[in-house]
Amino acid sequence: MTTTAAEPDLVAVLSAPAAVDAALGNAVREVLVARTGGTGAGGPLRHADHGNLRRGVRYRVLLTDCVRSRPAEVLRLGRLAGAGAEIRTVPQVPADVTVVDGTVAILARDRAGEDVAMVGLSGVVDTVIALFDRLWLVGKPLTSAEELCGRERELLALLSAGYTDESAAARLGVSVRTVRRMMSTIMARLGARSRFQAGLRAADRGILMPLR
Repeated sequence: MTTTAAEPDLVAVLSAPAAVDAALGNAVREVLVARTGGTGAGGPLRHADHGNLRRGVRYRVLLTDCVRSRPAEVLRLGRLAGAGAEIRTVPQVPADVTVVDGTVAILARDRAGEDVAMVGLSGVVDTVIALFDRLWLVGKPLTSAEELCGRERELLALLSAGYTDESAAARLGVSVRTVRRMMSTIMARLGARSRFQAGLRAADRGILMPLR
C-alpha cells in the first residue's frame, strides 16, 4: 500500500484485490456499489461482498440499464438479489465506486479496475453518497421474485404440479417456446439454477399460486 504525501491518512492507492477485500471485510452496516458498464463474468460484487451478504450487511447495487438486455447477467443478478442485495438500474452510472459503511469510498483509478483509490475524506465520501442516493431514487428496481406477473406465477404453479411444457402451454394458450422463455425469465428473477429450485423458492416466499 502506498499513500500520497499530501493526505497520507485520507487517500491511499491500493493494489486490488487483496487490499480491497480487506477494506470490505470491515463492513458492518451497508455497502453501496455502482458500476458503469456490464457486470463481467464474476458479477458486480467481489468474493468479500458475498461474505458480507451472508453476514447480513445491506447491499445497494446500482447498474446501467444495459444489463437488462443480457440474459446471462440477468440470471446472475437474480441470484444476487436472492442472496439479499437490492439492485436498481439507471441509464448511466458516472463512476465505478464502492462505499463501505458511509466512511470509505473505493474508486477505480482506470478503466481496467486494476488500480483503485480508497478515500476516507468525509467531504468526498459524503458527495459520492449524495450522488448515489439521487440516482438510487430514480433507478428502476431489477424485477424481483415478488413482481412475477399472474401468468408467470400460474406457469410456475402448473410446472410444479407436474405439467409438461406442452400441457402447460395448452392450458395457458401459448406456444411451448413461450413457456420455455417465460420459465427462463422466472428462474432469473428467483435466482434459481433449476426449475425445481425455482418452485421451492416461490413456495418459500409465498408467491406460488394454487391451481384452480
